[in-house]
Amino acid sequence: MKKTLLAEFTAREGAEAEVARLIGDYALKVREEEGNIAFDVYTRAANRRAFWIFEVYRDEDAFQAHLKAPYGAPFNAALVPLIEEDASVLTFLDPLTTNP
Repeated sequence: MKKTLLAEFTAREGAEAEVARLIGDYALKVREEEGNIAFDVYTRAANRRAFWIFEVYRDEDAFQAHLKAPYGAPFNAALVPLIEEDASVLTFLDPLTTNP
């Protein structure tokens, strides 16, 4: 079964451009992972400091491989001082319906 989640965080005032650059570079790497299906980055229209990342992985194993990727920890270490939260807030999603 696919592993789907929404990651959310808010850039600190004045850090929006740096956060956008970091997440853009990170997205390029994640999208190359064998088990990644989607890694789509959004900002809230009414608040450009609010970032939402919609992620889909082939299955739990692919998600675990993503978590172990060597570029994940450096990305998170660079991101944390630039955001208001202690870390990205993760919401795991289950499909209401399935596609054939």
